[in-house]
Amino acid sequence: ECVLVDRTMADQFIPALAERVAQDNVTIHADTHAMKLAAGPHVVPATEADWGHEYLSLDLAVRVVADMEEAIRHVDAHGTRHTEAILTTSDTRAAEFTRRVDASCVITNASTRFNDGFQLGLGAEIGISTTKIHAFGPMGLEELTTQRFIVEGTGQTR
Repeated sequence: ECVLVDRTMADQFIPALAERVAQDNVTIHADTHAMKLAAGPHVVPATEADWGHEYLSLDLAVRVVADMEEAIRHVDAHGTRHTEAILTTSDTRAAEFTRRVDASCVITNASTRFNDGFQLGLGAEIGISTTKIHAFGPMGLEELTTQRFIVEGTGQTR
């Protein structure tokens, strides 16, 4: 529910994003830079609480970052460790993001909606854990096992 945009792409990407999500009445919680590029009644100034907030509504936080380092620091500070994604034309940046971001599923150039038990071939999803050791009480070998998924795409949506 947070989009980080590299400043080199912001002038091109943010107005297009704002125009598209406005069609669905999505409110953008924008940082100062994004506010200048996505002005309109559906754009509000972001607060610090917006960066790690799970809205569960038609809201989206948008922040402009200087580079990959700032983006990864943001994810480290505000991410859920559940699903993180990067859209890029650079295989090098995709690999770096995948290597450095700590999440149960890291996605390159595809929808975050792919992080779903059924989509990943696990059958019906019966729960979600955002911790690495989720069992409580007696544990066998299976409970001590963690999994990390990598999804690579070329623009697919679910």
